[in-house]
Amino acid sequence: MPLQSGNTAGNGQVLEADTKEERPRKWEVYKQILLVPIYAVFSRYTNRLRVFELKGGHYQELELPDSRVWIPDLSLGLGLWQGEFQGIDRVWLRWYDVDGNWILTEAEQQRQRAESAECRAQQTEAQLQSLILRLRESGIDPDQFLKG
Repeated sequence: MPLQSGNTAGNGQVLEADTKEERPRKWEVYKQILLVPIYAVFSRYTNRLRVFELKGGHYQELELPDSRVWIPDLSLGLGLWQGEFQGIDRVWLRWYDVDGNWILTEAEQQRQRAESAECRAQQTEAQLQSLILRLRESGIDPDQFLKG
């Protein structure tokens, strides 16, 4: 017959144990089990970023003079950014690179690619118009080449 922990009712149902074991709190899991070296907390209500570093088995809050923290193990930084994301303009938590540039979101990357493509198209059009003008100045009719 298998052993059961806790008290049992006459029908074999396990009743709640008399002494409840407390689950470890989130901080304890992070610092004692997962050993998370950097722990960041951002309040969207106060727009405050707090960062804690695990040192000697305890989290110590870091001083953040510019609301940013560099995380060497990730080669990334985390900081507060004011701007629009998914149609909402507010303070956001955002990653930045070694040069201090914000990591672009997918939408920002797409917009940047579109702007770059538009710029290249405009440059190509300007070069074409310049070439057509030079051909005409040289006595060559570019329309002959374009038709045939």
